[in-house]
Amino acid sequence: MGLLKQLKSQMLCHLIICYVFLVSGIIVNLLQICTSPLWLVSKQLARRINIRLGYCISSQMVATLDWWSGTECTLYTDPKTYPLYGKENAIVVLNHSYDIDFLCGWAFCDRFGVLGSSKVLAKQELRYVPVIGWMWYFLEIVFCKRKWEVDRRTVAQSLQNLRDYPENYWFLLFCEGTRFTPEKHQNSMQVAESKGLPKLKYHLLPRTKGFWVTVQNLRGTAAAVYDSTLNFRNNEVPTLLGVLNGKKYHADLYVRRIPLESIPEDEAECSSWLHKLYQEKDSFQEHYTQTGRFPGPTVSPPRRPWALINWLFWACLLLYPLGLLLAQLTTSGSTLSISASVALCSAVSLGVRWMIGQTEIGRGSNYGSKEFPRNNN
Repeated sequence: MGLLKQLKSQMLCHLIICYVFLVSGIIVNLLQICTSPLWLVSKQLARRINIRLGYCISSQMVATLDWWSGTECTLYTDPKTYPLYGKENAIVVLNHSYDIDFLCGWAFCDRFGVLGSSKVLAKQELRYVPVIGWMWYFLEIVFCKRKWEVDRRTVAQSLQNLRDYPENYWFLLFCEGTRFTPEKHQNSMQVAESKGLPKLKYHLLPRTKGFWVTVQNLRGTAAAVYDSTLNFRNNEVPTLLGVLNGKKYHADLYVRRIPLESIPEDEAECSSWLHKLYQEKDSFQEHYTQTGRFPGPTVSPPRRPWALINWLFWACLLLYPLGLLLAQLTTSGSTLSISASVALCSAVSLGVRWMIGQTEIGRGSNYGSKEFPRNNN
């Protein structure tokens, strides 16, 4: 096991994982582009094809977490609602505290069979980024500019387009709008004090307008809100680099199913409801900090093999021609060719490190870092 752990931490392994992800992602993007004419003939068929194509990309990241890192997940939830997971449309409200909480959200989706069709609220700029951004575009992900005057109309229209979606989906929503940091928390609590709202210890104040618009436009389509609170055992702070290094984490996820019809339709009442929800989430986090567990019974949803099978398929398909190319360059004896290969690998290595760095909390969005009045709550 020590040798395997050391192997997983080698940059060569990271380069292979990233090479397979990027090249397969571009291939999938091209296939998605080829489905464009099909949207004019059969929108639902085009959607189903893109769900499968999208899964080819997103499941590779889940495979890295579940199978390469071996990260475990314990779910705290009501046994009566557990059978409904994956069998209905839902809005999943997640806390935004870790570098890999988005990845844990995807893993949660995958274990209940809705990863390919899962949705998020993403920044407008991401739709132009190859692989992930283009995949999201064809999956009808909801993009926003973080300008309420514009987003109120465009986000609502994008959500309305999902009303006839052919397969069950989960809409993942980070209501805090940005990852938790001490600076952002201090500024957020200053806003809470100025508005007479109870202060939170483990969360930022939620952005209520986006939540209200989401709930209003998915009424009659989504059956429930899944209030989800994520934490990691032993006070660990997981990172994407740790996952790539094969470090095993143990995630604990507390999920409550709240019927959508129980959420107020009035905007002001919905805002108050969401603030109360985050006060409850804060109490759950406090319970976890004191006891090392969330309240209620536990279950460990099994990993699905499809994410691993998908990665192995793409690895076999793409690594063979790469091996032939590298062997040809090495045996050619050309100093220029070998130098070019080393330079390319070094550039890719630096690029991988840079991309991983962008996922770290310290390099996250400045959204919420500056002191300003929140006019969207």
